[in-house]
Amino acid sequence: MIVGIPKEIKNNESRVGMTPAGVFELVKNNHTVYVQSGAGEGSGFFNKDYQKVGAVVLDTIGQVYAMSEMIVKVKEPIAEEYDLIQEGQILFTYFHFASSEALTKAMIKQKAVCIAYETVEDEEGTLPLLTPMSEVAGRMAIQQGAKYLEKPVKGRGVLLGGVPGVAPGRVLVLGAGTVGIQAAKMAAGLGAHVTILDVNMKRLRYVNDVMPPHVVTEFSNEFNIRKHIKSHDLIIGGVLLKGAKAPNLITKDMLKEMRPGTVIVDVAVDQGGCVETTKPTTHEDPIYIIDDVVHYCVANMPGAVPHTSTMALTNVTLPYALKLANLGWSEACKQNASLNKGLNIVKGKVVYNEIIEAFGWEEIFA
Repeated sequence: MIVGIPKEIKNNESRVGMTPAGVFELVKNNHTVYVQSGAGEGSGFFNKDYQKVGAVVLDTIGQVYAMSEMIVKVKEPIAEEYDLIQEGQILFTYFHFASSEALTKAMIKQKAVCIAYETVEDEEGTLPLLTPMSEVAGRMAIQQGAKYLEKPVKGRGVLLGGVPGVAPGRVLVLGAGTVGIQAAKMAAGLGAHVTILDVNMKRLRYVNDVMPPHVVTEFSNEFNIRKHIKSHDLIIGGVLLKGAKAPNLITKDMLKEMRPGTVIVDVAVDQGGCVETTKPTTHEDPIYIIDDVVHYCVANMPGAVPHTSTMALTNVTLPYALKLANLGWSEACKQNASLNKGLNIVKGKVVYNEIIEAFGWEEIFA
């Protein structure tokens, strides 16, 4: 199969779809790999690194799309890429369709085969291709939250770890999944007091077992959320519904109950956000303020640490990319139930129900 790796063109996205080590494995399996010139530079991988392992470097993104049977990316295609996508071409990347009707309609129109990293699901019900980026985003949420709590950037002026004689900052984490666990771990490591909410008691028991005593758990409901937002300095939104839009756990009216300078980091922004006032931002312009509450809603947080993120992503996507290249998408998905769950749109037809439900479409539109 001919595999293409274009340069990411989303704002401040420095990750690349595959490392040279991943390309080496594809070439070893007798596949042709085209890499756009400069695609890996932001992650610390250069044209010569790809050429050494057998890739062919092409000058433009148009050439990569035109000459490839499968495109391996990091982020969903943006408007400038839509017309480059060919009918029947495999796109293997993060899509998060439920948060963008325009993207969904564009991929239906192009009649591509869209396999979404974020809905590939293993036999244990976990999301193996989402996990490493969720780990990165969860840890980064605390780094960024700590920074934006500083007064010069309109935060409360709170040091998360506190100092002797001064109480530490308080972090509220919504969701005890991968993002929430990693955020709690980082916040606890800084010495902050952490409260983590979830509706899954098994997850809360797990948190209670593995986290230090200054990480406390509570069942997630509106009453408890309203109670805690009044006293916490940093709120992390880490809620995920597989392939569907995130629920609004914090509504606009709740912002008035928070103290001025409270910071919200909504990691769920890719899926529409778990805060009603969430709107996607970029690394270039990461925050906005509503009712004196600082919102950090960067949709590609791991893109800020691209070397780490690209290596972590290739570790998990490569086995699936090899299956797709070796067998073709149809046979690979027949043989692999996890990969089959990644199928979202196939040649103009939506095959993932959560997308239809997210937009309130009738099946006839799919």
